[in-house]
Amino acid sequence: MKKLMKLYQFDLAPASKRVTSFLKETGIEVPIVQLNVRDGDQFEEPFNSLNPFHCIPFLELEDGTVISESVAICRFLEETNNTSKKLFGKTSKERAIIEMWNRRLEIDGYIPLINGIRNKFERYEGKVLPGTRNDLPQVPEIAKRGIDSCRILFERLNAHLNMSSYVAGEALSIADLTGYVVVQLAIAIEMNFDEFEKVKAWYEKLDRRFKSDE
Repeated sequence: MKKLMKLYQFDLAPASKRVTSFLKETGIEVPIVQLNVRDGDQFEEPFNSLNPFHCIPFLELEDGTVISESVAICRFLEETNNTSKKLFGKTSKERAIIEMWNRRLEIDGYIPLINGIRNKFERYEGKVLPGTRNDLPQVPEIAKRGIDSCRILFERLNAHLNMSSYVAGEALSIADLTGYVVVQLAIAIEMNFDEFEKVKAWYEKLDRRFKSDE
């Protein structure tokens, strides 16, 4: 019997939220299997063997190949499905600009805040690195540095959004999906960013859009 493609998700995980938004926007349909990472499902078989990095989400293809990392999954699905909406861009220039902004949002916002959250809240004790269980101590200073990094990012993004409807231009892209999750992480780490009015307005616009078809 031929295997079916499966997407392994945990809906509450930030990376899974990025893929969920991508699927809704593009209309691409993939069978989804929910794993409860809080209960450690990812460390059990067959999931441990499928994805030894133990992070959610990951995509299992028909031939057994496993692709993890949310942006890699979204890019694969966009390139292998005939969908009119291209969140990674349609031209070389568009793709480069979208990639540029997506990386900025990941490096200055997503990654620092993920690390900050895991070093701030007691519930992540023993889980400071995604996909692991270990004895690494939590370092509260990492949370402060994450907020500081994101504040610099938001200051730059706020100015940029004076000239652009979306992060990478006048159309929604994967960079907006990343940025949407960055704002949610900023809220989760209890960061105050009220002064960044353009960022807040952009986030609220996306929030309405993503929740309109729930």
